Amino acid sequence: MGPASWKTARRAGHDVGRDQVARLMRAVGIQGVRRGKRVRTTKPDPAAARHPDLVKRKFTATAPNQLWVTDLTFVPTWAGVAYVCFIVDAYSRMIVGWRVASHMRTTMVLDAIEMARWSRGNQLPDLVCHSDAGSQFTSIRYGERLAEIGAVPSIGTVGDSFDNALAETVNGYYKAELIW
Repeated sequence: MGPASWKTARRAGHDVGRDQVARLMRAVGIQGVRRGKRVRTTKPDPAAARHPDLVKRKFTATAPNQLWVTDLTFVPTWAGVAYVCFIVDAYSRMIVGWRVASHMRTTMVLDAIEMARWSRGNQLPDLVCHSDAGSQFTSIRYGERLAEIGAVPSIGTVGDSFDNALAETVNGYYKAELIW
């Protein structure tokens, strides 16, 4: 039983327990989402210089535009794989920029930054933009684009989803609630 079914019923005003929803779903032969095989979206560039980890797993901010987190994820479609990049403001927990593409090149991430830039302001001097160690986020163009708006890049350790937990959580919600 997926928690989404129970939450949807509760939001609709039904006074129903989580276990009751699970029992009813089993009785009619339906089940919640099961996550499938992962597609590798973080491909580090061993030759690229990495930015320091300025966040240290503290995904909190006292005001908007102090900390943005970003990551890539994938969505399998009938026509192939679609890649999605989200940029999330850690203060409001809102998606401030996003982009969907059939590739995961740096241009996709730059487009998401542009959307965030136009929704949140052209100059953000106290902003830290945290990501994983994927080649898109260690690229020179990514660092230059952040510098244009006054932001500083931050990158967590390689292969550790906890170092980008907020962005990974948004990716998980996106897939569980909207895709699957």
